[in-house]
Parts: sequence; C-alpha cells; structure tokens
Amino acid sequence: MTAAGEAHAPSWYADSVPAVALRQPLTGDTTADICVLGAGYTGLSAALTLAERGYRVVLLEANRVGWGASGRNGGQAIVGYGCEVDTLEHLVGAEDARALFEFSRDGMRLLRDRIARHQIDCDWRDGHASVPIKPRQERMLRAGLIDLAQRYDYPLQWWDRTQLRGQLDSPRYRGAMFDPHSGHLHPLAYAQGLARAAEAAGAVIHEQSPVLQLIRGARPQLRTAHGTVTADHVVIAGNAWLEGIAPELESRIMPVGTYIGASAVLGQARAQSLIRNDMAVADVSWALDYFRLSRDHRLLFGGQASYSALPPPGLRGVMTRRMRAVFPQLADVELEYVWGGYVDITRNRAPHWGRLTPNVYFAQGFSGHGIAAAGLAGQVLAEAIAGQAERLDVFERIPHRPFPGGRMLRTPLLVAAMSWYKLRDALW
Repeated sequence: MTAAGEAHAPSWYADSVPAVALRQPLTGDTTADICVLGAGYTGLSAALTLAERGYRVVLLEANRVGWGASGRNGGQAIVGYGCEVDTLEHLVGAEDARALFEFSRDGMRLLRDRIARHQIDCDWRDGHASVPIKPRQERMLRAGLIDLAQRYDYPLQWWDRTQLRGQLDSPRYRGAMFDPHSGHLHPLAYAQGLARAAEAAGAVIHEQSPVLQLIRGARPQLRTAHGTVTADHVVIAGNAWLEGIAPELESRIMPVGTYIGASAVLGQARAQSLIRNDMAVADVSWALDYFRLSRDHRLLFGGQASYSALPPPGLRGVMTRRMRAVFPQLADVELEYVWGGYVDITRNRAPHWGRLTPNVYFAQGFSGHGIAAAGLAGQVLAEAIAGQAERLDVFERIPHRPFPGGRMLRTPLLVAAMSWYKLRDALW
C-alpha cells in the first residue's frame, strides 16, 4: 500500500493505462456551489452529475484520481450491496428493501450508460458468477436465487457443476449463480474516464490536495494546507481515508485490506481455456477468492483480506497458492504483480449514505461492492443537493452503529470476529 500523498500504488492497473498529467493542486481560497472530497467513484459521480446540472463544482483529492479503492479493486461490478437482501429487510422492512435493490439496478444501468455515453475505454465485459465450495453455500445461493426471482423480480441462472465446468475450468466449485447483468471492468481506467467526463462538464479537480479540516456552518469549508474551498454544500466521499475529517463517520466504518495479483501473460488460448465466457467469478466464503481475465490475457486473482490493516506475511506466496488451488493447471505460473488497498466496511455491510448536517452530505460503507453502488451514491447525493432527496431518504433509514472498542480496540475485536467466520467456512 502507498501512503497518502504518493502516486498510484504499483499494480497491473497502473501500468496498463496511459500516464495522466498531475492536475493542479489547490492553492489559495476559492468558492463553489459544491465542494467534493475524494476522487473515487462516489466523488467523481457526484461531481459529474452536479456539473451536468450546471453547478460550479470543485473536487479535492489527496492523491490522484482513483488512488484508493476505486483504482485498485477487483473490477467486479455486481448488482446489489455488500449485504444480502434479507439483511436489508431486517434493517428497513420489505418495502424499503425492495426499493433499495431497485436502486442498485439503477446503479448498474448508470454504470453501463456512462461507459457508453462518455466512451470510457475500461474493458467492460458482461457476466458474473457466484460459486459455492461447500454444500451449505450451495443451499444459500439456491435459496437466494429463488428469493430474488420471486420477490425482487430479478431472475438469475443456476448452473450445475457440469454447466459451470463448460465455462470455468476449475474442479473446486459445486455450481454457480450466474448474473448476465453484472460484469467486470478495468477499475482505474473507469475512474479516469469519469474524471474526464466531469471535467468536460465543467467540474474542477485538484489533485495532491489533502483536506485537513471540514469547517461546518451556513457555508461549509474544506481546508487544505495551501487553500480553502467555501461552498453551499459539501460532499464527503473519502471512505476508508477520512483520517479525522468527520469522526462520527469514521466510527461507523472499518478499513479492511484486500489484495489482488496479476499472473504472467498466459496467451489468449490458455487464458480463455480458464474462463471461456470471460465472466468474473467470486466464491461466497467469508474470506473469498475472486478472479477474472485481463485484456492482455492474464488471470487477475484477488482475496486474502486483512482485517488487522496489516498485509498478511508472505502475501505473494499465499496468493499464488490460492490461485493454484482454484486452477491446478497453473502450477507453472507465477504472479507478476501483487498489490492491495483498503475498502471500508460497515458492521451490517449495508451502505451508509446520508447527511452530516443539512448542507454536508456523505456516502461510505460499500463493503466490497462499490463499483456500481458508488456511482449510484454520487448520483443520489447530487439529486438530494438539487432538491430531489427521495432516494437518499430511503438510504438514511438504514440504521448504522459504530464499531465497538473505539480507535484502540475495534481492530482487534474485528480480527477475532473474522477468525470465527473463517473457521466456519473451513469446517462446514
């Protein structure tokens, strides 16, 4: 992981996109209709939506566009959120849960529309498979598939082991829940495309401009070391990297390290023999594996989350062994890149979006499902700022509690809890 203020972390993503000149850091004091903190998907989506509506938008990014999770993630764009629909029903009731799921479908449509409308070259591919390893996981997926079709009008496909092996050459999985509407993309290329679209609409982006303080009031301010932006409204989209800007938000998310590797180039034939339909794949264990192919015929393989906020020891070797457990035929293949970064999770894995004050908005807590949902979040916040808050009102009804233990103890407590879930996956 790279520290704040540095360029993109070394990764296949960073090496496979054209270099982009540094945008001018903020110097001096300025004003705007809206100031956005964070140039990930949420902040860029909010900036784009608001600029298209004619607002004067200034966006402050501590590092580079897509520096955080938006430029390092697994690239899997999935309908839904980090929690299951039954969790949403428990939290907000059946009616609001149905509305929230429909909003997530809006997010996927928005993602596809922006790629097409702004001609963002980000290697979009259709198709995502959720795959079980254990009988318990298969029962869970089958029940979820029926529920989504009957009560959420979202039919998916169930593939048995034979059907799955026709597309995925791995002996590890019992079947698949296949979603043709989800898919995968190059996450950093998508973030850079959103930034270009926002700038074309009139938004101003300042990189290398870490925010030191949020000053609340009738016209809130974001202060950096070299200037301030005073605005009518502020959007906080820092997620796992807020670092003191809004303590009441930080207490309700936990930074979790997640790691991805890129194999050496396999060649077209060998790569396509692994995943014949070029879909993205993720298992449903608590400490999951997820993988897909790249445009230059590598296997991109992710997993090995770290709840202690420290990279696991021997990370490259661990990731290589996990890759070969899924694909034994890659025994001669090494990982050419390994990188990681933080995602932010909430206690219930549901999205945490809303208002800190009547003119300070936020979205966080994507819990590993942020590609489509974060774009939706930016649009939902922008709508609320423009006076259409109906969708944000539904998200604000989701209750969120802080992680126990405060700053000192919350990470050890989470590590202990996650150890139990990993043990459960291993035993049954």
